[in-house]
Amino acid sequence: MARYTGPRTKISRRFGISLFGPSKSLERRNFPPGQHGLRAGRKKKSEYSVALGEKQKLRFMYGVLEKQFRKYYEEAARRRGVTGELLLQLLELRLDNVVFRIGFANSRQAARQLVNHGHVLVNGRVVDIASYQVKAGDKVKVGPKASAQQLVLRMMDLTQSTPLADWLTIDREGLEGVVARVPDKADINPIVNEQLIVELYSR
Repeated sequence: MARYTGPRTKISRRFGISLFGPSKSLERRNFPPGQHGLRAGRKKKSEYSVALGEKQKLRFMYGVLEKQFRKYYEEAARRRGVTGELLLQLLELRLDNVVFRIGFANSRQAARQLVNHGHVLVNGRVVDIASYQVKAGDKVKVGPKASAQQLVLRMMDLTQSTPLADWLTIDREGLEGVVARVPDKADINPIVNEQLIVELYSR
């Protein structure tokens, strides 16, 4: 399955925000990469550049390539409602993201690997597609393999200090989470201005 495999800290430094999880390197050098990095932030950006940057941040954050991201946008545009918010919901309800939000993994990349290796069940069935769209009422559970359960327990120790999203519930002993409802924009608390992304694709 296609995925971004390039430098991650460099991308996070470009946007000035941690897109792939906590980064000590970003804390030490919180300015864009390159020899002119310290002065890069002073340059005035065009409206197109700002909108493109918002789209790229969202893409990298959820680990989605350009073609796939466009499909998410087109699906959101087809549905009734606010396109920007629907786009965020589609991305947030990806199975790898739900696994990450529940706390079974400490990053979306780790969650994606957990799903791809067949360690995650949705409503009792193995689902190994990271982009699978989870629905309200779905139960997401760690598979019965001892190795997978031990790995998830270690991950949950790392993520237990992270508050659980209101739209999810978790049974820590049973290693199971439930999607109680579809998240709204306030639940997602996006790091981007999704309206600029909609305007970018509407041009």
